[in-house]
Amino acid sequence: MNPLSKFKAWFRLAKKEYPFDHTAFNLSTSINNKPYSRMVLLKKILPDGFIFFTNLNSNKGKQFKSNSNLSMCFYWDNLKKQIRIVGKGKICLEKESDEYFSSRLRGSQIGAWASKQSSLIKNRAFLIKKYKDYEKKFKNIPIPRPAYWVGIKITPIAYEFWEEGEFRLHKREYFYLKKNEWFRKILSP
Repeated sequence: MNPLSKFKAWFRLAKKEYPFDHTAFNLSTSINNKPYSRMVLLKKILPDGFIFFTNLNSNKGKQFKSNSNLSMCFYWDNLKKQIRIVGKGKICLEKESDEYFSSRLRGSQIGAWASKQSSLIKNRAFLIKKYKDYEKKFKNIPIPRPAYWVGIKITPIAYEFWEEGEFRLHKREYFYLKKNEWFRKILSP
């Protein structure tokens, strides 16, 4: 069984049943043997990977540049299902990043320029002023994508599907890639 097919089936179910954003996942990075996690949004599912977008100058961007091994974890409480994916990240082609950036709301495009993500600021008023400055700069013209704002594709090497079970006897299926072929194991909860 191809784990991507199972991922897509669960993802479709989450889209239908989940009252919040079913695309939200926990992204984990690691630098200097220290793990870091935060929530991001999945923007594209491809046959060979999953794409999210970020600022490469942010903490997660710097961590990714230092170590491209990434982990994703989706959890849909009302479905009692979780999918964990481990893989290697790679920056998308500029065209892909440009296309997605141009599809964003104009305000979000301006926000990408105004926010130097993860850097210290004096106060919120400072950020709002920067936003308004960029709003004036780009008034009545298309907003270009900042070079530091990119898509990152995670190419999976392992998946784990978890379903809640009665008496904590959860179902766990682990898929791993070996020589371009997927293998499946059942794990004890």
